[in-house]
Amino acid sequence: MDISSDIYHKIYEWRNLVLAFEKARKGKTKKDYVIEFQENTIDNLEQLQFELMSMSYKPKSLETFILRDPKTRKISKSDFRDRIIHHALCNIIEPIFQKVFIHDSCANQKGKGNLFAIKRFNLFKRKVTNNLKSEAFCFKADIKHYFEEVNHKTLIEIIKRKIEDGKVIWLIKMILERERERRHETLPKACR
Repeated sequence: MDISSDIYHKIYEWRNLVLAFEKARKGKTKKDYVIEFQENTIDNLEQLQFELMSMSYKPKSLETFILRDPKTRKISKSDFRDRIIHHALCNIIEPIFQKVFIHDSCANQKGKGNLFAIKRFNLFKRKVTNNLKSEAFCFKADIKHYFEEVNHKTLIEIIKRKIEDGKVIWLIKMILERERERRHETLPKACR
């Protein structure tokens, strides 16, 4: 079992932060918050690098809004600087976890979008129906509010099976803690 330790420094390496910035701004170059960040890109990235190096990084509050497309969903959006940190973290830990993902898992996987999912579905459909000679049924499901409801303590324990670097775990906890605080803020006072 591969376990990664001493990888935190890779997250705040300059090349990784620049790559994370490029990923975070992709498709958003005309947004005000991206334009504002770009006015002092080097200073802003250096500030993020310092905060990561000194472990003084604190994510900003999430912005929550309602999206209707076609179903109504409550969306929580991280600040742009925090999204850069998310990308920087994912650039380093994604390859560690990618090895153990199920091949047919498509959500947020590079090269595995809708087209990949449809091709895999058609392959399995043909196998199950004996090349469409018999009937079969498909069950489609979605876990409602998964990211709001997943137990963060359990999630961290699972992550620790692959990552032993305590500083990386600290960063992940900081990001998850902001989500927990947002959830807590949206609960009625009687439920807190």
